[in-house]
Amino acid sequence: PPPRRTGEPRTHRPWCLAPPCGQACHCGGILSTATCSDAGAGAEHRHGNADQRGARGHKQRTMQKRILGPNLEVSAIGLGCMGMSSGYGPPADRNEMIRLIRASHDHGVTHFDTAEAYGPFTNEDLLGEALRPIRKQVVVATKFGFDIDPTTGARTGGTNSRPEHIRQVAEASLKRLRTDCIDLFYQHRVDPKVPIEEVAGAVRG
Repeated sequence: PPPRRTGEPRTHRPWCLAPPCGQACHCGGILSTATCSDAGAGAEHRHGNADQRGARGHKQRTMQKRILGPNLEVSAIGLGCMGMSSGYGPPADRNEMIRLIRASHDHGVTHFDTAEAYGPFTNEDLLGEALRPIRKQVVVATKFGFDIDPTTGARTGGTNSRPEHIRQVAEASLKRLRTDCIDLFYQHRVDPKVPIEEVAGAVRG
């Protein structure tokens, strides 16, 4: 994003869908595809659909794609959702985050990343609710690997990639994500106590 002058106030939150008019849309690094031409310095607005953006003078671009593995197609820019629930202060407003996630899809983002550790659990639940209407149009990635009590969410501070724990995490993540499959399921941290071959075997199922 463009640097702010010394003493210049921040006029929008990091996850705001549109900065002040006349500035490029950076919005957390995911919506840098348009520049607003609306009048009114310092005014703020939210982007509408593609037709509305075109009518307001926005320059539209097509999202590039990438292939992960043999055939998993994702947008070149993905959306990591951790900060919506944890890691950077208190959780953001849930309804605002749902709108942001859906708006990012409107802008071409199809790759969404979360993990059981974010919250814990609450970020997967948020993403599951947000993507439910468009689940077949997106790729969801989530992770296992930390030693987190599946009932209380208590953390031991260690790792846990035992095959039985991986299966337990997968089942719980499916429920929170409101889906019948996880498109990309991977290890958050290596567990030195479990051979990587056992981890890979559990993931392959």
